[in-house]
Amino acid sequence: MDKHYLTPLFAPQSIIVFAGQVDDPSSLSPRARALHQALTAQPYAGALRFVDTRTTGTLADLAQTGYDLAIIALPAPEIAAALEIAGRMTCRAALVITSGITAEGAAELKKIARREGVFLMGPNGLGLQRPHLQLNASAAGPLARAGSLALVSQSGALTASILDWASQNGVGFSSVVSLGPNTLVDMAQVLDFLANDRHTQSIVLYLEGISSARPFMSALRSAANAKPVVVLKAGRKPAGNAAAQTHSGAIVGSDDVFDAALRRAGAVRVRSFVELFSAAKCLASRYRPVGNRLAVVTNGGGPGVLAADWLNEIHLELGRLSPEPAGLLQPQLPALASLSDLIDLSEEATPAHYRAAIETAARDRQIDGVLAIFSPKEGIDASEVAQALAEVKRGMGKPLLSCWMGDASVVAGRGILNDAGIPTFRTPEAAVGAFGNIATFYKNQQLLQQTPPPLSAMAKPDIEGARLIIENVLSERRQVLTEMESKTLLSAFHIPVTQTILARSANEAMMIATQLGFPVALKIDSPDISHKSDVDGVALNILNATGVRDTFADMMQTVSRLKPGARINGVTVQTMARTRRGREVCVGLVTDDPFGPVIAFGAGGTMIELIDDRAMELPPLNQFLARHLIERSRVAETLGAWRGAAPADISALEQILLRVSEMVCALPQLREMDINPVIVDESGAVAVDARIVIDHAPQAVSGRANTYSHLAILPYPARYENVWPLRGGGEYTVRPIHPDDAQMLQKMMSHLSQESRYFRFISSMVELPPSMLARFTLIDYDREMALVAVFRERRPGATGHMEETERIVGVSRYVTNPDPSSCEFALVVADDFSGKGLGTRLMLSIMDVARDQGLSEIEGLVLAHNPGMLKLMKSLGFSIKPFAEDPDFKLVTHAL
Repeated sequence: MDKHYLTPLFAPQSIIVFAGQVDDPSSLSPRARALHQALTAQPYAGALRFVDTRTTGTLADLAQTGYDLAIIALPAPEIAAALEIAGRMTCRAALVITSGITAEGAAELKKIARREGVFLMGPNGLGLQRPHLQLNASAAGPLARAGSLALVSQSGALTASILDWASQNGVGFSSVVSLGPNTLVDMAQVLDFLANDRHTQSIVLYLEGISSARPFMSALRSAANAKPVVVLKAGRKPAGNAAAQTHSGAIVGSDDVFDAALRRAGAVRVRSFVELFSAAKCLASRYRPVGNRLAVVTNGGGPGVLAADWLNEIHLELGRLSPEPAGLLQPQLPALASLSDLIDLSEEATPAHYRAAIETAARDRQIDGVLAIFSPKEGIDASEVAQALAEVKRGMGKPLLSCWMGDASVVAGRGILNDAGIPTFRTPEAAVGAFGNIATFYKNQQLLQQTPPPLSAMAKPDIEGARLIIENVLSERRQVLTEMESKTLLSAFHIPVTQTILARSANEAMMIATQLGFPVALKIDSPDISHKSDVDGVALNILNATGVRDTFADMMQTVSRLKPGARINGVTVQTMARTRRGREVCVGLVTDDPFGPVIAFGAGGTMIELIDDRAMELPPLNQFLARHLIERSRVAETLGAWRGAAPADISALEQILLRVSEMVCALPQLREMDINPVIVDESGAVAVDARIVIDHAPQAVSGRANTYSHLAILPYPARYENVWPLRGGGEYTVRPIHPDDAQMLQKMMSHLSQESRYFRFISSMVELPPSMLARFTLIDYDREMALVAVFRERRPGATGHMEETERIVGVSRYVTNPDPSSCEFALVVADDFSGKGLGTRLMLSIMDVARDQGLSEIEGLVLAHNPGMLKLMKSLGFSIKPFAEDPDFKLVTHAL
């Protein structure tokens, strides 16, 4: 049960191949012929059998035989029959590499695979390679060399091109997967396997599209949390939705949303095929996330300046040596060397000079990575300089990249660098761009670690009141809320709005304005007018009652003429936002297919579409994400002190963004929203105008509570947090795990007894490996859950004073099985808290969560010589049976 469910596909011990008459290659299709050659070109360690389903007398024999993987490369009419045979042979996985299968044909194959319980990859893909297993089950050419980089591609042509490039650049792969457009085993499931694959250290994806955002984001976040992921996506779509009823909907394109999704998942996006290769080089070198300060070591000023220019262009920093290291390095360099900005070694630089400079930069805490540039010089051997880099690299903990400029004279040097695992590039710009990918990965990892709850810690919103407003609008068969309704909805979530009252006549408008106090603003109120300014439906700074009367009459007449069919409720009268140096911003919401709701922030006002300033983030948000969203916008530059104006209240904007996040989580009916403008100054922020578009909520998953199925990222499930009394006195908190728990979890692991560690992990490891620790603490709450028991204790601190600290003293978790109606659990309790009721409480709590998620059964494996756990299972009503696959274990199950 500890093996991944796709192990039969990616690491089969036995394979049966349906490809036709392989003893007569002329009778085979091109795909089948390529597959036969690929499978037999190298010795595969497992059992491999080729069969022809058209040969009489073999089907009955086959049905009695079991194989892990069936590979099918038959003509389209024969695939369904072969897949059914594979199912009767109890094959757990099937790979169909036949091309040209229609969507209808692929749907029929999926139906058969589901019925037979087979994990189906294909058709219309090139297959897969697993070089370390000597397995080439593909039509993508020769088997790639073994390495730590996984490639998953939705394009067969691109797969073949990358493999051809890799063979010439010394890049090896742990896995190569070419997915067709209609496969049952999709991108998300492949990512899930690779995230747990010990042979894979980094992942490259080529995407043309995804069908379901939640499983894709879940798998991508899990993978990117454990290892670097770089994505190249085709089909970038420009902004502009003609059907949009808000400014935000008009300026936000689906490609912008995809960018936001990848950032939040902790992955890195590249924009071109060339950049993908650059990223692949760095990933293959296993460089971990770093900051954005790159030192440039060069023997020529021109190439160094080009590198520095490109660093500035892509918003990275030139890494400069600190004064002390620079002072120690200077005497070791040629007389003409300069260390002021670039580490310019001059034309006299030798291999020893490069070595000294790179070693110094590697030790400097003000530098995150080093780029070594070499230009051919008379009397200097490029290969010897490359060898110096190769020797330095062995002791470096920071990224080391190289740019060997020129051609014939540096070819041998490039070969040395490739063999040493040092990414090498032909131009300074390409090298800097590759480092930018590493730095972006570091930044995006910070976003990945954020797991906000659906509601913030601020005052509780009136969710029921907001739902009543929405239900009333939908009952009238409307989708666009009036300004009054929109502002009432915002007020329910404590978003500050200008006081607004609807007037249906000029006389009523005068009385309202007099009560509110001048100056006031008048705005047309109509569900049919999206942009009021376009029809002269906005009048500002009206100073007296006469002005209100005349403006009301003029506005009604003008709007009726410009929009003769529009329904007009009247005119809203509202106080003017009293701010002399306020900045106008816009907070918006769009709904993307397939990523769902996306929160946008940028410059506001009437020229929003012309300015085209938009930054986006997927909900839910917390304060870190809200601040990051504001900082990514262009309007952020105007929010500081500017031309005598005091800095704007950024915290007020953050609170509005957090409130909008709460709205998005709690109200799945929201489709589009403009809060434009929000006027912000040093004293706060207020929403002056708002327009909201709604529709009926998407159907929730049957049998599951609060699934937030409209969101691509599930919020932190704070509802499962509870405080329980501790047997013997005191109390502890049981709550879902989050990424910040990593250190506490590792500390608990290191303090477990050897017996407890073995009972939990069937291993004597003293601490969790980094990849496992990451996987255990950043989880997808939709398909798994981990609950931690947290105990607060008082201990002497570093200063000798008593300090309250938190400690994890127990963990229960489950992971949903592929079926997906059951789950597998695990449990561990700190030795010094054994016998205090934690194990029982953690099991009951995790069972409650599984039941709440619609699961019907929970199961687990317990060592037969673990009497304490078996006793606990029996007391909780679990069924205990022998485990057929291993007599050392007992299988325990419980219906939920």
